[in-house]
Amino acid sequence: MLDDHSAAKSGGVPDAAGLPDAAGLPDAVRRLVTATNSHDLDGIVDCFAADYVNLTPAHPQRGFTGRGQVRRNWTAIFAAAPDVAATVTDWAREGPSVWTEWTMRGTRRDGTAHAMCGVIVFGLRSDRIASARFYLEPVDGDGRPDGQGSDADAAPQAVLRGAP
Repeated sequence: MLDDHSAAKSGGVPDAAGLPDAAGLPDAVRRLVTATNSHDLDGIVDCFAADYVNLTPAHPQRGFTGRGQVRRNWTAIFAAAPDVAATVTDWAREGPSVWTEWTMRGTRRDGTAHAMCGVIVFGLRSDRIASARFYLEPVDGDGRPDGQGSDADAAPQAVLRGAP
C-alpha cells in the first residue's frame, strides 16, 4: 500500500516533455513518456520486459502478455491519432510498484479530438516495465458518439444501464 510516509511522491506541473517536475521518476516511465511523445515505436517497445503482462481490470478481455501486442497497440494508436502526446501528471512509488496518472491527447484522422486519462500502475523489474494495471479511459465529450454519462446525475444511470 502506498502512503505518504514511505512512498516517493511527485509534485509540480509536468514540463514541456510531458514529465512531472520531480526527481526520482523511474527511468522506465520517463523513457516511455519520451518515446511516446517522440513517436519512437522501437523506444516504446524497449521500455517493456519480453514477458510483460498487461491487466485491464475494467475490461478483462483486453489484457495481454508480451511486447508484440505493445507494438501492435502503439502502431494502431499512432496511425489513428498521429499527433498523440502523453503527459504524466502525477506519480507515486513504493518498491517495484509505480502509480502514474496519465493524460493523452491528439487528433484523430477524421479531425475529431482524441483524449484519454486515468491511472496506470506499473510493476518494474530491472530497467523495464514488467506489468501494468491499466485504467485509462476516453474523456467524455472528446469524440464519444453516445454522450452518455456526461454529468454527475447521468453517469450512475448510464453505468447501471450497462453503457460504457
